Amino acid sequence: MLAYLLLFKREFLRMAARPVYWFVMVIAPLGVYAFFVMLMQAGLPSELPVGLVDLDNTATSRSIARNLDAFQRTKIAAHYADVSEARRALQRGDVYAFYYIPRGTTRGANRQEQPTVSFYINYSYLIAGSLTYQDMRMMSELASGAAARRVLYAKGATEGQAMAYLQPVVMDTHPISNPWLNYNIYLSNTIVPGMLLLFISLLTAYSLGTEIKDGTAREWMALAGGSIKRAVTVKLVPQFVVFWLMGAVYVLLFYAYLHFPCHCGIPVMLGAMTLLVLAGQGLGTLFFALLPSLRMSMSMCALWGVVSFSTCGMSFPVMAMHPAIQGLTQLFPLRHYFLIYINCALDGFPWQYAAWNFLALFFFAAAPLLLMPRLKYSVLNYKYVP
Repeated sequence: MLAYLLLFKREFLRMAARPVYWFVMVIAPLGVYAFFVMLMQAGLPSELPVGLVDLDNTATSRSIARNLDAFQRTKIAAHYADVSEARRALQRGDVYAFYYIPRGTTRGANRQEQPTVSFYINYSYLIAGSLTYQDMRMMSELASGAAARRVLYAKGATEGQAMAYLQPVVMDTHPISNPWLNYNIYLSNTIVPGMLLLFISLLTAYSLGTEIKDGTAREWMALAGGSIKRAVTVKLVPQFVVFWLMGAVYVLLFYAYLHFPCHCGIPVMLGAMTLLVLAGQGLGTLFFALLPSLRMSMSMCALWGVVSFSTCGMSFPVMAMHPAIQGLTQLFPLRHYFLIYINCALDGFPWQYAAWNFLALFFFAAAPLLLMPRLKYSVLNYKYVP
């Protein structure tokens, strides 16, 4: 018991003397929470600036422009005299897209000549480009349908006959889990835990590596009675407590205060967060045991953490990846947390449905136990190389 108390005292003093610990454990996570809550508090970008080139200049073309401007996500910010001027504005970044109505559009539509309207989108900005594309395409289809309906009315068709011809199949869409189509609900609940996981693994590797860098590894092991398991456990417990509290703040902020969907209940997500913190510490310890160098282990943690945002399935579906990459995605803790969040919090399945993912996070936490002899040899014999 005395050995544990001396080790705890030593670790608290080391943490208190190094501001980097408190920056990574407290300030950085709280800053990430505030940043993403404020960044996407509206849920979806709105009033995205687009341009208009209206060479037809008729009542119909002006009606199209007014309807396009009325969409929540699109705002006609500028009118241009020709396509060249609008293209230059698009390249400068003044607008995300522009809508082009050529001369004679209304006359051609009334004659059923199928006139062509065009819209140009800057897809360098994926979200803005996708949203403006949806609005402009919808506006084009509505304008086409309105012109065809006007012709059908002129030929004597009734309302029912005209609509049956224009839209023989009516779609009734019901988005599940996130019916508001709120980007914040989907993205922040993956990016924020991913950032927290990155902080945890980096600080774990840093705290182990500084023992070799500062030349205090033998003193550390002596206080632990030569037990590497005792030394690592006592070193990581204070960090676990602080990171778990930061994770609990995240869970309560998003699910209790902001009322994001959490159909499985807050305790289940607190359990998932607990395993995520342990998995992050396990990952940092594992990389340091494999690469007993402060620089190399932290670089590996950073690489693994950044790549996990792409492999977890948040931005690109795993089922569409190459089969070899699909298998490798299981090596990233964030992938398993993402599946727990989707299956339990969003879709409302019982936690047993994601039991494998809970178990996988536990395996990440326990993986360093296999390399404890190598880790002990490293901290006692390796010399720090800048």
